Amino acid sequence: MARTDGAGGGRPEKRQAIVRAATTVFGREGYARASMDAIAAEAGVSKRTIYNHFADKESLFLAVALENSAALTEHIRDLAAQHLSDVSDLRASLLDFAVARAAAVFSAADHGAVGRAIRAEVANLPPDVLTAWLAAGPQASQQDLAGHLERLAARGLLAFDDVGVDVAAEHYTLLTFHPAADRSFWGALPISEDEIRRVAAPGVDAFLRCYGGPELR
Repeated sequence: MARTDGAGGGRPEKRQAIVRAATTVFGREGYARASMDAIAAEAGVSKRTIYNHFADKESLFLAVALENSAALTEHIRDLAAQHLSDVSDLRASLLDFAVARAAAVFSAADHGAVGRAIRAEVANLPPDVLTAWLAAGPQASQQDLAGHLERLAARGLLAFDDVGVDVAAEHYTLLTFHPAADRSFWGALPISEDEIRRVAAPGVDAFLRCYGGPELR
């Protein structure tokens, strides 16, 4: 797996400056076209300084991808706890979380740019980078969501039958998040919370028709 540190070490503030510059350059140019020269110029450092912190471009991109995902993943975890832990109106809670999650993803400019670069250049990315980013970001969020849905099922509010909670969590995301993601091109174009709510609401209703507890079917 790609390392995110270089053999020579280096000062933490320089490392953060390099990661910020690399985020800008990778978001603007993508992984394949971005050069270490461009990143060095953006950061105001030499290429040697970059290599003091990162072994190669793959390691630097991995650091950018993981650091951009970490804060957003934690924020989405907090939003799920806020909206799905103490549920009295299931439909309202599922819809409110769908809106809050999408708004958080689309308003995170750096994450959005890096995420679009990853999706656009998935064939060019080293497999280790893609695997690590998926595990730290989308998959971690989905696992957390599945845990909340399982607890709702334990209360009789949802029922997954033979499908399983992981598949149900995937369906929830496909039905409530992806319509807004498609309209905004994953945050490249602005989208209001009212529009997110408008396109997520039918998805919540479809999810409840599939997975709502006996009293909701």
